[in-house]
Amino acid sequence: MRGKKIRSLVVFMAAAAIFTGLDQWTKWLAQTSLKGLNGPVPVIPGIFELVYVENYGAAFGILQNQRLVFYIVTPLVLLAVLYAYLRTPKTRHFLPLRIVCVLLFSGAAGNLIDRVALGYVVDFFYFVPINFPVFNVADCYVTISTALLFIAVLFVYKEQDLEFLFSRRKKGAETE
Repeated sequence: MRGKKIRSLVVFMAAAAIFTGLDQWTKWLAQTSLKGLNGPVPVIPGIFELVYVENYGAAFGILQNQRLVFYIVTPLVLLAVLYAYLRTPKTRHFLPLRIVCVLLFSGAAGNLIDRVALGYVVDFFYFVPINFPVFNVADCYVTISTALLFIAVLFVYKEQDLEFLFSRRKKGAETE
């Protein structure tokens, strides 16, 4: 049983490292290729552009220059997601929930790395027609994982399926 738990943690951390690494690589590309340009780089003219932005807040520009809030809240979110992942039964039925945990953890970790290392988050994707705020790969992870979680809770899992998160003990074979 302990071996399965360790193996599960290793899989989680490896997947999170890969996704976080991809996020950090794309941000490095944005910094080295887009920073200092005199404007956006059209990918699909009039629709999608790459533009370098230093975001000192959260999504949609909220909480500008409130780094302390992020330094406190983000590690708590990371711990909560890791806790949820470790409590999630390792069955096929709960695979979507485990994927949500990996994506959410990776997105939060990727943006936290930026905040700690740079003091801001590097954003670079921009949709022109809807004037959507500039975002990055980590933001995609968080958005996709939140949407998947919403769908899963509404349409896939029943209330009793999620009791493992709140019960004090795991139920033997159901959680392994």
